[in-house]
Amino acid sequence: MPFRTLLRRLRPSPPTAVSAPGLQPAPRGASDDERAALVDAAAARVLAVLAGRTQAGGQPNLAPGHLLLREHANLASAVKVFGTELAERLWAEAAPGAVPAGPVRAELGGRLCRQADIESPWLRHWAERARMTPLYHRKVWEIAFILQAIWESGLATTGRSALGFAVGQEPIPAVLAAQGMAVTASDLPPQDPRAQVWRDSSQNAAELRALARPAILSEADFRARCSFRHLDMTAIPASLQGRFDVVWSGCALEHLGSIAAGLDFIEAAMACLKPGGLAVHTTEFNLAEGEETIDNWPTVLFRRRDIEAGVARLQAAGHTVLPVDFAAGGGLLDGYVDLPPFLPIDIFSPRRRAAPHLRLSIDGFPATSIGLIIRARA
Repeated sequence: MPFRTLLRRLRPSPPTAVSAPGLQPAPRGASDDERAALVDAAAARVLAVLAGRTQAGGQPNLAPGHLLLREHANLASAVKVFGTELAERLWAEAAPGAVPAGPVRAELGGRLCRQADIESPWLRHWAERARMTPLYHRKVWEIAFILQAIWESGLATTGRSALGFAVGQEPIPAVLAAQGMAVTASDLPPQDPRAQVWRDSSQNAAELRALARPAILSEADFRARCSFRHLDMTAIPASLQGRFDVVWSGCALEHLGSIAAGLDFIEAAMACLKPGGLAVHTTEFNLAEGEETIDNWPTVLFRRRDIEAGVARLQAAGHTVLPVDFAAGGGLLDGYVDLPPFLPIDIFSPRRRAAPHLRLSIDGFPATSIGLIIRARA
């Protein structure tokens, strides 16, 4: 069976209706609470049929719905093992060769994360500069995309300034400072309830020293060129307007509560730039066909129509958005969707063996990262 055909068959199908024995419609005139109780009872009966691996007498559960679900955990585990081995072989076949000593122009525009980028000279240069292992992982791509876009703009030089939003523990501030930029890094204050999930996963920066990378830049030079402040992306202070040559965020704006809030942030962040300044953002992109997506939730998924609406708003305000290429890529791993539970992967470890994570399932939707590059109006 061709590999792409196998991937299509592994991709989850749209949900189908499930009938529960004994399910009765709500009587006419039933209150909302009575209707909710009937729905809960029906759901409990369906879950009882689907969840158990055996019947009361010990016989296997042969209910059709259960047969569809019972091998999910085994399948997810097998797919990860298969994907890890596939990634090893693809990297060996790509034979990238020596890491480029300096940056390599790629003429980046907006684009989706792709396998070919991980294997490209431009990305491997920034992986080396940021002390990352070039795994087939979207976080590696996001960091390299941001650094490449800033370098190609000609603004990554001494005398220029940059503001990073929700920087977490990323190495971007140190890499930019190593190129001579004055960097202001920001993140939610640790006492903010919204920061709890990021503190728990070591992705919230509480102070400047959390961002130091001595292997990239000496601590003395880092402290001389970098500063840190707490900042809420939904309430950017007016005192930051017009102060920076570059602003960036890496997969943060999808966590602002809604698609609308994310698009509002992109537009509001432009006010922090000097005329002609550069904004670079990465965020979650929904690869599923159709209009359905996740919105009004802690993690939202942007569709092509949402990105295009945001681009139109920016252009109407006089900004220039580099063309966005929505092509998903033709590599084998561009069709591989990582399934939960997601294994912890340290992209800064020299260990290469890891399951591919260029695409992943988020609440049942195949998703990846998208990068946007915007020039502020002159």
